Amino acid sequence: MSQPEPNVDELVKSIAEETDTPTETVSKLYADIVAVYRQDARVFDYVPLFAAKKVRDQLRGSSNRRH
Repeated sequence: MSQPEPNVDELVKSIAEETDTPTETVSKLYADIVAVYRQDARVFDYVPLFAAKKVRDQLRGSSNRRH
């Protein structure tokens, strides 16, 4: 049984709010990461979940380095 696809717009908005990052930046980063993950994936069910986690981690890491 496959996982339902998340609503990308809601996901991007949520990450943008959590990380205080413009939605355009989050959207581009998310799309780039999903594309990379899909290239090598054999199972696609969790690609959106892993991509969202990586985006959050990258944006939180970059905000921590600014302080």
